[in-house]
Amino acid sequence: MTENVENLVLEHLRHIRRAVDELRLDVMDIKARMTAMEITMGQVISLLATQSGRMDRFDERLGRIERRLDLVES
Repeated sequence: MTENVENLVLEHLRHIRRAVDELRLDVMDIKARMTAMEITMGQVISLLATQSGRMDRFDERLGRIERRLDLVES
């Protein structure tokens, strides 16, 4: 009887260990994907900042053109 209980406990422990190993792999995958997302988000933010700078320069140039053509009221 004691041997059956020990075997049952060992079987449960093996199952738990297998489940924990699978969870560990899943968490590693999620961490890798999260890192990739963070890198991508950083790149997008950087590109948006670059575009914003370019738009500011276009705005300045357009303002100069409007002033030279007397299209704006002073």
